[in-house]
Amino acid sequence: MEQIINILKSGGTIVYPSDTIWGIGCDATNIEAIKKIYDIKHRDANKSMIILVESERRLQELVEVPELAWEMMDLSEKPITFIYDNPKGLPKELLAEDGSIGIRLVKNDFCKKLISKLNKPLVSTSANLSGSKSPLKFADIDPEILKEVDYVVEEFHDVVSEYPGSSVIKIGQDGKIKIIRE
Repeated sequence: MEQIINILKSGGTIVYPSDTIWGIGCDATNIEAIKKIYDIKHRDANKSMIILVESERRLQELVEVPELAWEMMDLSEKPITFIYDNPKGLPKELLAEDGSIGIRLVKNDFCKKLISKLNKPLVSTSANLSGSKSPLKFADIDPEILKEVDYVVEEFHDVVSEYPGSSVIKIGQDGKIKIIRE
């Protein structure tokens, strides 16, 4: 874990198991690392990426969380990424064109420990080339991705994800719910 944290703190990128699929990640406050991920994925820089946080405290430092979002997080078995308006302290390179950001409060222990030790939010985007299928297990990851990142987490290679991705939900200022991905 210490090696992973040192790589992330020095602007590196990693392939890691998230609470859904295998992802590519970096320190969500490091603009150069974020740009590296766009390059690795061959992803259009206009497409925003989501971030993961490990605690309610960190989530509240970044955004104002509607009460309905807390309730949905508590009740849902499946991981949910919420789209929030007006995040604080995040680089514009991560944000959608309208200034919003997708954030997921992770429940799995590996991600919680990783983010807690990094002490910053973690970028989470699927470990695939843009437009390709998301990897449910390590063996699904394109070798080109593995060559391009700075570190590949060695644990959990035999685990198959229970979820092919998180639900993505936006709760408007008016309280209306928009389901972007089920």
